[in-house]
Amino acid sequence: MINGVVNVRKEKGMTSFDVIARLRRILGQRKMGHTGTLDPDAEGVLPVCLGKATRLVDMISGGTKTYQAEILFGIVTDTEDTTGKILEENEVTATASEAAAVLSSFDGVQKQTPPMYSAVKIGGRKLCDLARRGIEVERVPREVEFSDIKILDTALPKIRFEVTCTKGAYIRTLCADAGKRLGCGACMSSLIRTRVGNFCLSDSLTLSEIAALKEKEDGVTSNAAVPYSFVKPLDSFFEDKPEVIARPEINLALYNGNSFSAEEGAGIPDGCEARVYSSTNEFIGIYRRSGESFRLVKMFYDPVQDGS
Repeated sequence: MINGVVNVRKEKGMTSFDVIARLRRILGQRKMGHTGTLDPDAEGVLPVCLGKATRLVDMISGGTKTYQAEILFGIVTDTEDTTGKILEENEVTATASEAAAVLSSFDGVQKQTPPMYSAVKIGGRKLCDLARRGIEVERVPREVEFSDIKILDTALPKIRFEVTCTKGAYIRTLCADAGKRLGCGACMSSLIRTRVGNFCLSDSLTLSEIAALKEKEDGVTSNAAVPYSFVKPLDSFFEDKPEVIARPEINLALYNGNSFSAEEGAGIPDGCEARVYSSTNEFIGIYRRSGESFRLVKMFYDPVQDGS
C-alpha cells in the first residue's frame, strides 16, 4: 500500500469525489481521502492522502487555504456563483475603488451563513439536497476568518482577488456578502485554490500527469510505501518538528504507542512536539515532551502493514 500525499490539481468539470475515483484506478489502491471539497467548476489544489496518510486528512483540511477568485457585481444567483439561477440583475453604480474597498473590508473575523448549495448538514441532511428540492432552512452563522485580501485586477463589474481563509469559509458567500454590502448584489464567477497548508498550485499535478509519471516510474524504486516521485511521504508533513530516533530497546514500547523517557530526545524543550522513529527508521508518529517523558499525540505506525 502507498502511504503519502499526492498534490492533485483538480480540473474544471470534476467533483472532488471524481478525483478520488480516478486516482484509485490510476494507483490501484482504494484507501485514500481528499482534504477539502472543491465545487465542480472550481479548480486547483486538492491534496489526496493515501494509505496511513489518511490520518492526516483532518489536520490538512483544518489548516488555512488560499484562493484566487473573480467576483461579478450586479448579479445575484441562488447558488452564489454563475452556475446558478439568476435571481436579480442590478446596475453597478459604484466606482472600482469603492467596490475594491468593500471587498477588502472583509479582512478579519466574520460571521458567515453557510449557503444552501453546500455540503453542510442540518438534521442529518445536506443543505444542497434540500436546496435541489426547493427547500430552504434556517442556518446559523458561524465564525470564519479572511486574511491577506489582495485585489489582483479590476474591470467592473468584475474584480479578481486573492484571499486566505480558515476552514469552513465559503468564497462564494464572501462574494455574495460583498455584493450585499455594496448594494448591488454579486456572485462568484471563477475560483482557483492555490494553496492548502504547505501544498501549492505550482507543485500540483493533473490526473493525466500523475498517470503518465506512474507509468514512467513503475518499478524504478524499491520503496513500497512511497514508490513514486509525486507522492509526498507522510512524515514530511511534519518537517518543521525535530526528529527523535529511538534506541532498539524501546522499539516495542513505540510500536504499542507507549510513552518513553525524555532522555531519548535530549535538547527538545518541554511542551514541544517531535517526529519519532524506531531504531530501524520506521516513522512511529508525533510525540510531545511532557516533563521527563514523551507522550503520543498521533500514531502513524501500523503493526500489520509495517510487519512488526
